[in-house]
Amino acid sequence: MGMLGEWRATRERRRLAAAYLHALLAVSEPADMQWLTSVCGDASIAQRELAFARRALALIVAERDALDDRTASDVTHELSALTEQETRRDDGAGKAWATRWRAYADALAVRGASEAPAVRLGRVMLGGSGIADPSPELLTRATQCIHAIRAKANESLRAAFGVASLPDDVRPSAMRS
Repeated sequence: MGMLGEWRATRERRRLAAAYLHALLAVSEPADMQWLTSVCGDASIAQRELAFARRALALIVAERDALDDRTASDVTHELSALTEQETRRDDGAGKAWATRWRAYADALAVRGASEAPAVRLGRVMLGGSGIADPSPELLTRATQCIHAIRAKANESLRAAFGVASLPDDVRPSAMRS
């Protein structure tokens, strides 16, 4: 592929990444927003934390579930551009996102934990909302919220980038040869 072809392919991947993020980051589910607002007592904190959770899961899903290894990089690039725009309007936006992203990433990096990854991510979401020691009921609801966001991220990823398709008689591992 020539230089022009590479440029077009990169541009198309970035367009798909932008479409993926747009579909996922557009709006919080009203039920999740209402629930988290009632729990933390502040709609702006709930909205911010749900937005951070959607961003974090958008990156996690792009990294773990995408068909192409470059997808996560393209999504990160698009998300960085969005964060830069927000930082121009509010100096603390970039730092807040970086801090929350580290918390979500660290929750996934824990090895040997008895809690499932979604539970740990739910705990991070609640922590960002000001709830340091959630009850089992709150943690269960937060985990359901994380599962719903991840499902939407997977759906958006497939809609933007496509679904893997293999012939019925070919094992996925055989495609490497």
